[in-house]
Amino acid sequence: MASVALTHLDPASRAAARGWSDLTIRNLFIIPTLVFLIVFNIFPLIYSLGYSFTNFAANRSEPWQFVGLQNYRELLSDDHIWSNFIITAKYVIVSVAGQMIVGFGLALLLNRSFPMKGLITTLLLLPMMMSAAVVGLFWQLLYSPSWGPINYVFGLGDFAWLSNPDSALYAVAITDIWMWSPFVMLLSLAGLSAVPQHLYEAAAIDRAGWWYTFTRITLPLVSPILLIALIFRTMEAFKTFDIAYTMTTQPTAELIAIRLYKQAFQQWDTGKSCALAYIVLIMVLAITNLYVKYLNKVKER
Repeated sequence: MASVALTHLDPASRAAARGWSDLTIRNLFIIPTLVFLIVFNIFPLIYSLGYSFTNFAANRSEPWQFVGLQNYRELLSDDHIWSNFIITAKYVIVSVAGQMIVGFGLALLLNRSFPMKGLITTLLLLPMMMSAAVVGLFWQLLYSPSWGPINYVFGLGDFAWLSNPDSALYAVAITDIWMWSPFVMLLSLAGLSAVPQHLYEAAAIDRAGWWYTFTRITLPLVSPILLIALIFRTMEAFKTFDIAYTMTTQPTAELIAIRLYKQAFQQWDTGKSCALAYIVLIMVLAITNLYVKYLNKVKER
């Protein structure tokens, strides 16, 4: 009745009847949010963009000089930087593919009724609630060549996962898969629960097999949310730092985020590190844009 009565009032009267006017809401919520966004997000972005065109070093007191695009040119012509990008691309592909397969597989298993389903789901979500540095140290112990349980279970003897240049990157990727597959599982479960049950009932009446039902009903309807999970995990995997930094020092596992950290806080080349951060940002935006375009096409089908 109250909503019906409000529709007969002019806008100012309706706002007054609701208790807070639009002006009050703007002053209390929108303006503080905009100020917070500008101070803590946009201003540092613009500030660091300015530094990327200078030879500024945070540990020196000498005045910085404007060098134009020199930092960008040097970075893009550095073979070591491209090597870091290739290592990162390999890591992103292995890690995100593993998370999508494991996460979606777990969601398919959990999308049915069985005893203690709630408890098992909660336990599976625990890894992504832990600190990345703690997870890295935990898996460092599991990979230990002298007494780590992984080598014992698979009969690998004293194989050194994290000291071996060929396996270090994959060991870090497996850790990331363990930590973030629950995130994909959670989103996939939300998508699976939204699939109308009458479609499965119609498929059962037509005696459709499991594979036909999965490829013609389940996968097409869940694919938009899977793509959203793919976008999130790709962006996060591209920025991975904590796990790789705490687990290994192998050059074959030096991701671009580790290279950026060393440039900024070990070599103290602040201007160049800002330029590298913007190169990474542009690459992540380009990849995300491709995903979003594909996601829109999937939604239009």
